[in-house]
Amino acid sequence: MLVAQISDPHIVEPGQKACDVAPTSERLAQLVTCVNKLDPLPNVTLITGDITHDGTDAQAEQAKHLLAPLKMPYHVVPGNHDDRTALGKIFSGQACPSQDAEFLHYVIEDHDTRLIGLDSTNPTAPGGEFCQKRANWLDARLSEASEKPTILFMHHPPVKFGVQETDVDGFEGSDLLGELIERFPNIERVLCGHIHLTAHTQWRGTVVSTAPSAGGMRLALDLTLKKSSGFHLANPEFQLHHRTTDGGLITHQVEVSENDKLYLF
Repeated sequence: MLVAQISDPHIVEPGQKACDVAPTSERLAQLVTCVNKLDPLPNVTLITGDITHDGTDAQAEQAKHLLAPLKMPYHVVPGNHDDRTALGKIFSGQACPSQDAEFLHYVIEDHDTRLIGLDSTNPTAPGGEFCQKRANWLDARLSEASEKPTILFMHHPPVKFGVQETDVDGFEGSDLLGELIERFPNIERVLCGHIHLTAHTQWRGTVVSTAPSAGGMRLALDLTLKKSSGFHLANPEFQLHHRTTDGGLITHQVEVSENDKLYLF
């Protein structure tokens, strides 16, 4: 099984740029073209939040238009820049099959690995949140298939990565989520976005992995936490999570570049 992960495209209205400098629509279009050329083609693409920059319906519609050419099914979860209601309305159906009246969370059973999308957003704050209602729902879903390999995907990492977006923004309810994850060793990955960088860490018996920005907005890494967050304009990037024939789950980072010429060693 091959899973593509796209995160943080930060799409704005057609002809506009995110933060007045980042041509995010063009970057996402380049990335989609790259994903469609992969051999083998991913079985599914997961989009881990901040799909829009300001949460408007128009931005969500533009993102849907840009993602439409993908040759495989894709699924979305919201980020702190998204509006939960707008995202659920515009991506309803296969892309976001949530049946919950409050949160955009759901299970995808179509693959060898079970995929569970989680809504980690708090409409009043930029940081993550995992409340008792969400815990009760996830506990029930995990208990339905406690032996099947499972990937959780959401926007906010529930663990600190030494950057402002995790350490300062915070994640309310991380212990609640962590205690639940510890009970289910079949959870092989927690795939997140939010920090616009690739990073991995062991946590509560699994691996939390963050993906870079599909919009080409690469976080300027500052491990001192003293500077205001900023970003570099960069090529769009995404991740591939590959289940090998021996059962391992390997993560690769892919940078989308116009220069794809190969050179021999």
